[in-house]
Amino acid sequence: MTETVRLTTAQALVRFLAAQYSERDGVEQRLIPGVWGIFGHGNVAGLGQALLQAATTGETAPHHLPYYLARNEQGMVHSSVGFAKMRDRLQAFACTASTGPGSTNMVTGAALATTNRMPVLLLPSDMFATRGPDPVLQQLEDTRGGDVSVNDALRPVSKYWDRVTRPEQLVPAALAAMRVLTDQVETGAVTLCLPQDVQAEAYDWPVEFFRKRVWHIDRPRPDTAALARAVDALRGAKKPLIVAGGGVVYSQAMAALCDLAAATGIPVADTHAGKGAVPWDHPCAVGGLGSTGTAAANTLAREADVVLGVGTRYSDFTTASHTVFANPDVRFVNLNIARLDAAKHQASMLVADARTGLEALRRELDGWQVEHAHRQRARELAAEWARITDECYHVDHGPLPAQTAVLGALNETLGPRDVVINAAGSMPGDLQMLWRASDPKAYHVEYAYSCMGYEVASGTGVKMGDPSREVVVLVGDGSYLMMAQEIVTMVSEGIKVIIVVVQNHGFASIGSLSEDLGSQRFGTKYRYRDEKSGLLEGDVLPVDLAANAASLGADVIRADGIKEFREAIARAKAADTTTVVHIETDLYGPNPPGSAWWDVPVSQVADLDSTRDAAVTYAEHKAQQRHYL
Repeated sequence: MTETVRLTTAQALVRFLAAQYSERDGVEQRLIPGVWGIFGHGNVAGLGQALLQAATTGETAPHHLPYYLARNEQGMVHSSVGFAKMRDRLQAFACTASTGPGSTNMVTGAALATTNRMPVLLLPSDMFATRGPDPVLQQLEDTRGGDVSVNDALRPVSKYWDRVTRPEQLVPAALAAMRVLTDQVETGAVTLCLPQDVQAEAYDWPVEFFRKRVWHIDRPRPDTAALARAVDALRGAKKPLIVAGGGVVYSQAMAALCDLAAATGIPVADTHAGKGAVPWDHPCAVGGLGSTGTAAANTLAREADVVLGVGTRYSDFTTASHTVFANPDVRFVNLNIARLDAAKHQASMLVADARTGLEALRRELDGWQVEHAHRQRARELAAEWARITDECYHVDHGPLPAQTAVLGALNETLGPRDVVINAAGSMPGDLQMLWRASDPKAYHVEYAYSCMGYEVASGTGVKMGDPSREVVVLVGDGSYLMMAQEIVTMVSEGIKVIIVVVQNHGFASIGSLSEDLGSQRFGTKYRYRDEKSGLLEGDVLPVDLAANAASLGADVIRADGIKEFREAIARAKAADTTTVVHIETDLYGPNPPGSAWWDVPVSQVADLDSTRDAAVTYAEHKAQQRHYL
């Protein structure tokens, strides 16, 4: 007979998760290193009891899953994403939330995880499967069907979604969840909805369910014929360009990319996720590409006849809304583990792991190099952008400093392995243009979902992902006000993170965009409402974010200028506890010079002259937009 053990569904899930491992290149590690959670009536007696029992009972101690208390359910998913990104998608935290709002709070985090293709296991509590006490507190009653709950909102933002309404359903559901979490093509948010009565229900589980399982993550090699087509395209190129995306980093293919670039002389531009894959001072590096890219990368992109995209999904910021690759004869070769991305722009598809694919290209291109003139032009363009970056880093602007000077002081103060985190506002654009990354993990900008509030929450996960690194959260006042409470989590867990709060009393990015589109920065400033106009154009609001951070338990240093800011960062690095450095900057810039476009529609009918003028400019850019067919 099959050997069984009697456990609740929640106890079985904890024991199962503790026995899951991932392996790549011979390195084995726990797949689920812990659980983030906030308890309520939906999970306190289920997963809460199971986690407690696993942590305190001798018999089940080997099945212990460390538990971490978050302050917001969206925040704990962001922390999990930050951790997974640092661990190259080889580990994923689980997140448990209570019924109703606790579970729906995870929807934004799930969308961010799936958009960024980062593994995270969501365990939202659900209503009673028996429907005995129906409706219960926080239950949504849907007239279309009794099997609908608010957790169905997680379906479209999850790569795998299931509802476990009987204990025995957990076996196939849990195995399927692990499969998706470890699938480098399909990974993202994985959701197992757990009715609160089922969590506490006992069942005789087969012991085999809890054996150690190792999920092997392989490195698919390119098809021979596909490789030959890619090599032919590159050998025929006069002005090729490589675009390095996040897949280079997650595949740990940095050395292979640097080797290929050095051997062939092909210049390398990068996306947000790919920055640092080639160090900023590499002879072939030309910086960020696209709407907020460098003039060097964008100039080469406009001239490129062949573009080798490696591990990139070609977002609209990367392609400057389909305008930056302007050569009418441009062709694409896409090396990507996902066919979805390899096929974009009617490319010659090279479906493979980034590292094995780059190594194969290097072998097949042995002896071939770009023409000297192309290599020299790339170096000259990169040198000119380095000069512009130095100017932006050291601009003398007052009475409040420019944001670019803050970034310059920070970049020059931090070490090469120190991590900077950002996600939204004007800083992602400035960072992509100006930040000098020497390490693939030193630049952590979430720009697939660009979620305000990601920064502070993810800082905890990033630090947990690599405690040996200094982690610096760079956040504007808009994002800080969205989700600052995870500072409490850092403090309670003794996780040291530096948080730089750049306060400019408004939305600098959207304010500037609004101005460009003829909307006159409407609704983008933190101001009192003006009694005469009725608009938010009054005096600046008396918001003290430094005082707020101190109230959450962080040490706080106020910096009144760039000199004091440099000193504050040095003090924060020397500290042992979470430290917030606060500085005010000019809402209006000056900003680094742009060299590409982003498609945001302008009103086609308007009474405002500013909008009509913007529509003329928009039409000029729109005429340059194309499909790459």
